[in-house]
Amino acid sequence: MDTRGHHTLNDLFAQLGLGSDNDAIEDFLNSHHLAGEEKLTLATFWSDSQRKFLSDALDEDSDWCEVVDELDVMLRH
Repeated sequence: MDTRGHHTLNDLFAQLGLGSDNDAIEDFLNSHHLAGEEKLTLATFWSDSQRKFLSDALDEDSDWCEVVDELDVMLRH
């Protein structure tokens, strides 16, 4: 697992095993959305391991937390 202090959205997508170039991220954001009060970690489009990573990042207030929050906001637009 990557343990650097500052992570980008590209880093997060790579960590989640998703395409991490800008075009792949844009495609993901265009095809996946969160509605209303839907929790990021409960979205049906995550695998179990992706869901666990995101949950752990938020629960532990890890160095991934900021970029996970950024992804949450982006999935609501």
